[in-house]
Amino acid sequence: MKKLALSLAAAAAAIGATMSVPAVAALKKGAEAPLFTTSGALAGKSFRFNLDEALKKGPVVLYFYPKAFTQGCTLEAHAFAEAMDEFRAAGAQVVGMSNDDVETLKKFSTEACRDEFPVARATPGLIRAYDVALKREGVPTGMTDRTSYVIDTDGRIVMVHSDLDWREHVSKTLAAVKAMKRKG
Repeated sequence: MKKLALSLAAAAAAIGATMSVPAVAALKKGAEAPLFTTSGALAGKSFRFNLDEALKKGPVVLYFYPKAFTQGCTLEAHAFAEAMDEFRAAGAQVVGMSNDDVETLKKFSTEACRDEFPVARATPGLIRAYDVALKREGVPTGMTDRTSYVIDTDGRIVMVHSDLDWREHVSKTLAAVKAMKRKG
């Protein structure tokens, strides 16, 4: 029974992830991004991601997504992959974040992300720190909400977009990164 309830909760979350429902992110523009190190995958291979080290190379787009291989998350990953040349030209790195296990992330990094950018584990502590817990009827599901953060090299959040509809995450984060480059 417990297994069935978990399966139903996961299915409901996956279906809900395609709906256009605004989410609320506690971290606001100007806030200091919590630093972290986590495991992940790039082009099907495991790696470690350290936000502090990544910020030394340029701004970082952290986009949290609920679950690999669900419709909205796969479409969002494809959209980020297609825009990677523009993100790189603006000097930014993109990292997808979910609570999926590393083996799933390895497959997702190749199949959905098309080897263009890494995906990494959003641990329960990281989900709390970024306030991106996906909740259904007020109860955390263990998955992340769909929230994108653009973080400047000083560790400050310069843009937040939180919406379960995946379609504007790429355009909004790319616009924020390009605006930063024009100012710099």
